[in-house]
Amino acid sequence: MWPELKKEMGVERESLARLLALHHDLMSKCEVLPPDHIETSALSAMLHSFYTGIENLFKRVAVHLDQGLPQGEMWHSRLLDSMVLPTTNRPAVISGGMRDVLRGYLSFRHVFRHAYAFELRWTKMAPLVLACEKTVLQMESELDRFSAEMDAKLASFG
Repeated sequence: MWPELKKEMGVERESLARLLALHHDLMSKCEVLPPDHIETSALSAMLHSFYTGIENLFKRVAVHLDQGLPQGEMWHSRLLDSMVLPTTNRPAVISGGMRDVLRGYLSFRHVFRHAYAFELRWTKMAPLVLACEKTVLQMESELDRFSAEMDAKLASFG
């Protein structure tokens, strides 16, 4: 169970790194110049994919180690919240601070799915786009901690 999950999480982490690498130059450009409409559309799709990748990690944890995915209308938010809480099968996956950061990406993903691309505003997206690389570094650190705690927990049973 854990070895399979650990491998699946590695694949998602590599995909997130690749996503950011592909958009690095555009994100760097936007630190100096605001993006045009085409670039804003590209960055909005990147933000959507970014949070989807993170949520995929959480979904895998929920399926492998928890009782499955939360149900109901607000399941995305409940899934995010559940990753802060340890269970009998696992430690907390992320900190409360990381959850608070990720909530902004979850909110944007909702907007992205329900708005036309021309309605998206760079001024609202900029903080999320410009923090993606920092967010991934923090997320990587928290996932490394989670993995180490899972390894230690399983070693103590072995």
